[in-house]
Amino acid sequence: MAVARQDVSDARRIVVKVGSSSLTTATGGLDADRVDALVDVLAKHRSGGEKEIVLVSSGAIAAGLAPLGLRRRPKDLARQQAAASVGQGLLVARYTASFARYGVRVGQVLLTSDDMSRRAHHRNASRTLDKLLAMGAFPIVNENDTVATDEIRFGDNDRLAALVAHLVHADLLILLSDVDGVYDGDPSKPGTSRIAEVKGPQDLAHVEIGSAGKAGVGTGGMVTKVEAARIAAAAGIPVVLTSAVHAAEALAGGDTGTYFHTTGRRYADRLLWLQHASTPQGALTLDDGAVRAVVERRKSLLPAGIAGVEGEFSAGDPVELRDRQGNAVARGLVNFDAKEIPRLIGRSTHELARELGPAYEREVVHRDDLVLLHP
Repeated sequence: MAVARQDVSDARRIVVKVGSSSLTTATGGLDADRVDALVDVLAKHRSGGEKEIVLVSSGAIAAGLAPLGLRRRPKDLARQQAAASVGQGLLVARYTASFARYGVRVGQVLLTSDDMSRRAHHRNASRTLDKLLAMGAFPIVNENDTVATDEIRFGDNDRLAALVAHLVHADLLILLSDVDGVYDGDPSKPGTSRIAEVKGPQDLAHVEIGSAGKAGVGTGGMVTKVEAARIAAAAGIPVVLTSAVHAAEALAGGDTGTYFHTTGRRYADRLLWLQHASTPQGALTLDDGAVRAVVERRKSLLPAGIAGVEGEFSAGDPVELRDRQGNAVARGLVNFDAKEIPRLIGRSTHELARELGPAYEREVVHRDDLVLLHP
């Protein structure tokens, strides 16, 4: 076993994500043998009681295609939601029956991006998952495709898996698909080789990452998997990206797939969702001095540093912080409504407090509620 993967074999709480192409046929519909094979691996790995696993499973929309007479994944949101409505029940029923062979109960948790970005929802999701694990149930998480809209969708379950891994304080994230790792070229062509480990973004700087596969049943592709791996690794969670057929080897810490070393430390949940799951409701343009203060000195944003405001937002909403050239440099939770900002622009907090009252002697975005987009 490679020394670099000792933390994989030692991981106690693990999030496993499996893609649609690993569970369904190319034309839609669940492949019972594939589901059973995955469940065999997961159930046996946690059978000793020392391991906890949360499964983030795609496949609801794909499972609903054939029953609705759809030959490919539809592009419009309404038909995707209809397919998800039919397919989600089939997917969970299949998992329930498969895990029952091991005497394991399944708990379904459906999430939207909104659930991850609103603090109360975020806490509730965390408590539910923790309690399911404590009671011996097997949590199966999926995006709630039947109600998600264009504005609040995760877009792919790879990113959802990275956020869930952080949410449950996982020791490891495993991303399973129909590709056995990241390659330095097109894996279907001769002369390319698997990249065994990634220590940082520089290791993939010259690698062309592929998009979604030809089957047309998924939404991700290697781009979203690598991005999810980067999100998790930056939050202190190691990642193994491999194919579903190598799931057992991956969980055991074997030399399979691509191993992403951690590149950062775990940080506050709200900052992770703020950076990766929130949808900015507006934007604040900062002068040059404010950009330096926020980006280089990690200071709060004060009214004096604001040069402009866009959008309609309320206090507590996420907003984008931009430089004068329109480049997004940070994202944060704003302390004022959009309609209040114009009269604050360029003024000191002391001046505002004298004129408008003590409630205005505060930061527009506090540094504790701010995350840099390109640290």
